[in-house]
Amino acid sequence: MMERSEIISLLEVINQQVSSSVLGGMEEEYEELESMGLIKINRDSVQWSSAITPAGIAYLGHD
Repeated sequence: MMERSEIISLLEVINQQVSSSVLGGMEEEYEELESMGLIKINRDSVQWSSAITPAGIAYLGHD
């Protein structure tokens, strides 16, 4: 289980990009964020990408 600071750090990276590539070796962390409803992973391409959800933005405390 990731700590809150780790979650926020990763969400901030994802939030800064329209379509954020899933960082190599971090699939497990991204899947954890997805299971929490904070991001959505696009698995349709060779390189997975992710997008922050409204719940993820709320978690960051952004309006």
